[in-house]
Amino acid sequence: MTNKYIVVFLIFVFFTSFREKKTLIQDPQRLADIQRKLTAQKELTSRSTLPIWEIFKQPLTEQEREALEFLYAYMPLSDLADYKPEFFLKNVQMSLLAREEMSWGKAIPEEEFLHFVLPVRVYNGNLDSFRTVMYPELKERIKGLSMKEAVLEINHWCHEKVTYKATDPRTSSPLNTMKKSFGRCGEESVFTVSALRTVGIPAQMVYTPRWAHSDDNHAWVKVWIDGTWKYLGACEPDVDLNMGWFSEPARRAMLVYSKTYGRYFGNMDVIGDEDIYSELNHTSDYAPVKKINVLVRNGDGTPADSAKVEYKLYNFGEYFTIYTDFADTNGITSLNLGMGDLIVWASK
Repeated sequence: MTNKYIVVFLIFVFFTSFREKKTLIQDPQRLADIQRKLTAQKELTSRSTLPIWEIFKQPLTEQEREALEFLYAYMPLSDLADYKPEFFLKNVQMSLLAREEMSWGKAIPEEEFLHFVLPVRVYNGNLDSFRTVMYPELKERIKGLSMKEAVLEINHWCHEKVTYKATDPRTSSPLNTMKKSFGRCGEESVFTVSALRTVGIPAQMVYTPRWAHSDDNHAWVKVWIDGTWKYLGACEPDVDLNMGWFSEPARRAMLVYSKTYGRYFGNMDVIGDEDIYSELNHTSDYAPVKKINVLVRNGDGTPADSAKVEYKLYNFGEYFTIYTDFADTNGITSLNLGMGDLIVWASK
């Protein structure tokens, strides 16, 4: 009888372990938020004549279904309308393929994979099939390399394809950037992030809205390697990571941040918790910071609940808003910022 129970227990453990390996998302908080957002998305698209949700009626693996649900839950409505469901499924399949074929794929944690590998969208440009088209070439380029070596090699590859040139504010898609062979720092960053994500390496574009010491702004790339985030200049290859012409200027940055696909529940400093994306504050990775606390009161002295608070610095001959926040019920808002001169403007 004892042996029988042992056999049953081992079978249970086997199938439980198998189920856990096949499941992409395990965080209960994230799973609940995805279902909340999917319900909201379905309500918002309930009158659409497009076959937005038909893809989920196809035979999907558990990981494909979970990945698609994550993308659909936080997807801008414009993307739901502009791109076919098969486009997103193909990109999901390519992400899972890289996760399977790359030596580091299985070691990427759930959080980093979902937010910084899986999403096709990096910024505000059009989406394209870069991941599908370029995977074979990039895979061959980094064959046999360690994760760090692969990152450095991919940045060399990006430099071969794209060089810097100022362009209009609308960010071009990665394939279009490669076709024209140039782009501003934001486009170079989107291009490089897309290349890194294609081979299953977590990456994100970060930027300073305006420098504090001189006119202009800048964007670059943060990349996750073996549990640690590093940075590099997009399409600006160097001998190592955490190097770039902007390293010293970044030490005087007032704010360095990113917009991250989906609702982020991790350890990075979340300063904006929007419904479909999160804003992450990376300033302390580059510069000394101080927490600024702002108390806003009404004319009668009561807390100005939900007052709009704009943090501004002087750049390009104007007081430019580098971040906007809203006061809580106590009239308070706070932000970790780099050292420098700042104007805080409150309105309601």
